[in-house]
Amino acid sequence: MKALFEQVTPKIESSISILELNMAHFDAPYHFHPEMELTWIRKGYGKRYIGGKVSDFESDDLVLVGPNVPHCWMNETDTREENVLATVIQFSQNFAGEMFWKLPEFREISKLFELSRSGLIIKGTTRQQVVAKMAKLTNADRVQKLILLIEILHVISSSAEIEIVDLRSTELGFSSSDTHRFQKVFAYLIENYQNEVSLKIVAGIANLTPTAFCRYFKYVTRKTLVEIVTEFRINQACQLLRNSEKSVIDICFESGFGNISYFNKTFKAFTGKTPLQYRNLFLG
Repeated sequence: MKALFEQVTPKIESSISILELNMAHFDAPYHFHPEMELTWIRKGYGKRYIGGKVSDFESDDLVLVGPNVPHCWMNETDTREENVLATVIQFSQNFAGEMFWKLPEFREISKLFELSRSGLIIKGTTRQQVVAKMAKLTNADRVQKLILLIEILHVISSSAEIEIVDLRSTELGFSSSDTHRFQKVFAYLIENYQNEVSLKIVAGIANLTPTAFCRYFKYVTRKTLVEIVTEFRINQACQLLRNSEKSVIDICFESGFGNISYFNKTFKAFTGKTPLQYRNLFLG
């Protein structure tokens, strides 16, 4: 699996692409595109991958992703009984013209565009305001769609209820080749962290020697490859403990751990609790 380029093609009569998703599970690959994307998860839970970060998501998750930031939402198909629902708005950063955003009235929105390259989670009353406007977009006429989108961007840019997902991706200022290298590596890890991950294979994907790759990976993520893979596995285990009735030993192996004692020790080191103690927090 690699980070795929996605061609976003709005309708001829519109500058905005609006997708209403109703499916058994989120299965889009780790991908990127030059358009910005605002995703509202109306129903569903799982793992969200943005840039170099993985975290849980649930219903009402609202995220703004900037241009060419790799991302995907994934959930476990065997823990769901109903379809997942999402509204996705994709648009070019300069849908109103490059000079439009340089007007003093839109200074804050211009800053938002830059910040979105780190991925932004929108929370609280701001989320409520934004999703209410998103709900109106589908049936709005062409001009009203543009007005609503500008209003949405204004609401987000004026709010303090936002959380940066992966500031590191903005701080590094990668070249295009560096960005594609990281996308390929991270996509491979998303696909394979539940199996044995070979340093030699991952370094080969990055077209680096194992030694050079370790330096590169630590520079990009501030963590070692082992730490990132372990983080992915613990995240998977937490989700299964919360949302399934599988035994701890089944979850241990399904999450990619080789033996139960190491799993228990590592899980407690990450969460402060044993797997059973963690599960008991969510019972009832």
